[in-house]
Amino acid sequence: MSTVARKKSLIWDYLTTVDHKKIAILYLIAGGLFFLVGGLEALFIRIQLAKPNNDFLVGGLYNEVLTMHGTTMIFLAAMPLVFAMMNAVVPIQIGARDVAFPFLNALGFWLFFFGGVFLNCSWFLGGAPDAGWTSYASLSLESPGHGIDFYVLGLQISGIGTLIGGINFLVTIINMRAPGMTYMRMPMFTWATFVTSALILFAFPPLTVGLVLMMMDRLFGGNFFNAAAGGNTIIWEHLFWIFGHPEVYILVLPAFGIFSEIFATFSRKRLFGYSSMVFATVLIGFLGFMVWAHHMFTTGLGPIANAIFAVATMAIAVPTGIKIFNWLFTMWGGSIKFTTPMMYAVAFIPSFVMGGVTGVMNAAAAADYQYHDSYFVVAHFHYVIVGGVVFALLAGAHYWWPKMFGKMLNETLGKITFWLFFIGFHLTFFIQHFLGLMGMPRRIFTYLPGQGLETGNFISTVGAFFMAAATIILLINVVITSVKGEKVSADPWGDGRTLEWAVASPPPEYNFAQTPLVRGLDALWIEKMEGKKGLTPAEPLGDIHMPNSSILPFVISLGLFIAAFGFMYHAKYSWSLFVGIGGLLITFICMFLRSVVDDHGFHIHKEEVLETEKGVKA
Repeated sequence: MSTVARKKSLIWDYLTTVDHKKIAILYLIAGGLFFLVGGLEALFIRIQLAKPNNDFLVGGLYNEVLTMHGTTMIFLAAMPLVFAMMNAVVPIQIGARDVAFPFLNALGFWLFFFGGVFLNCSWFLGGAPDAGWTSYASLSLESPGHGIDFYVLGLQISGIGTLIGGINFLVTIINMRAPGMTYMRMPMFTWATFVTSALILFAFPPLTVGLVLMMMDRLFGGNFFNAAAGGNTIIWEHLFWIFGHPEVYILVLPAFGIFSEIFATFSRKRLFGYSSMVFATVLIGFLGFMVWAHHMFTTGLGPIANAIFAVATMAIAVPTGIKIFNWLFTMWGGSIKFTTPMMYAVAFIPSFVMGGVTGVMNAAAAADYQYHDSYFVVAHFHYVIVGGVVFALLAGAHYWWPKMFGKMLNETLGKITFWLFFIGFHLTFFIQHFLGLMGMPRRIFTYLPGQGLETGNFISTVGAFFMAAATIILLINVVITSVKGEKVSADPWGDGRTLEWAVASPPPEYNFAQTPLVRGLDALWIEKMEGKKGLTPAEPLGDIHMPNSSILPFVISLGLFIAAFGFMYHAKYSWSLFVGIGGLLITFICMFLRSVVDDHGFHIHKEEVLETEKGVKA
């Protein structure tokens, strides 16, 4: 086969795949690219604020970069990278051959991807959204151009993809666990995915409702948020934050799950207080829906509402604190190996606790009047999101990279990345607490000399470049590993405790030749302790049924992408409405085809399975 033909077949393979492991790689690549875009936007912000009266980015352009940085990092980088980890690991951790709905899994990815591409098209078509990542109605309804329309339509398409992914993982974990894998034997990362998927199920619909109402206001003359016509801008804030605060836990809970796996593996100990960790995870998920108005203490909700949300916000610190102590006790007395993932995990504890402490400070409604809309809040949420989520994603990428790609990332380069990122992170955001307390507001693009803000902002900018250098070294590490890395065994760290470390690296298409029998928590560790070479099978070896690949998820998402452009420009061009309807037709025809054409899948015969397994062992 020629190189061109091989390239074509590889591209076609990934365009049509419904295999959860390949979809994980797609999420990793797309989320990684958006992470780089969001990181560049962050650097531009920090360059502008490095000195007083700077004119690198001014006024409207600064607002666009600021808005796109926040929107990209939350919706298009952190979310898909979390989904990459879930797709790569969860089905194997529960002993399943795939997710419950492989077709929907692919559809969820392509919807997210086309939504993200649509949003970033705004840069080239008249300007990006400029009302902040929260897009408060009072700002967004007045925004000229189509920037906010890109935001509203792009996030709707992406959000549908995320919702589909959440439902898929809920069904997968409930229905597809291997025999013996009871709920209280599930690994912590699987538990975190389970609770996160439930949060997605309940948190994304309010956002979708808010975006639909804003679309009506912006494109079709609705007045839901227009105060002059009897609307109410505060309703947008409620709808956004009913989604927005659980979204923090949608990102942080999988991070907690990743660290739970890493602490247990590299301390060579069972996770301390497993059942309390499970209940703490569920409680965080539950309380996450009861705290949204702490983002709105200054909007005039009144002292009773403020007091209730303040108490609920302080209460959510309790299950989080339980987790912190459990991780510390897991390491206590363990045989700790300071690998790159473990270094991120250890650094995460003080970093995240600092974010948590400032969260409790913000939770005190009276004090929040002082902190609100200052750089203190910026420092707080970056300590939570970067110190929690980004550290976890970097840790998880190093930890599961050999499982996903069959090659180990270079540990020396990994540790250099860690130190640069860790130092850069604290340099960037620690000083911002003090900038905020000195009165520096959020979202300003310039400040005057002599206000005492020069030194803090300069230090913050230097830290951002440290993080950029760390990211570049990580990319170099990925390239070197891809070209020169040596193949690794099923359990390259040597201390794997859960089922994903029992299958080849990377896993075969079918994950398990025989569905495993789970005999306790840390299923693989139990087999190791009993001196067994492999897992105890729960079934005889037989033919394995697999789903067919399909191009339909890609085309369904492309149809919505085209439709969004059509409806956005309908007021300007009369033919644009036909483009919108045409895009919807593409989507509906594909959905109809999927409904009426039976997909019976195919079988991998047991002889092929035996050949593959022999090759792996050899």
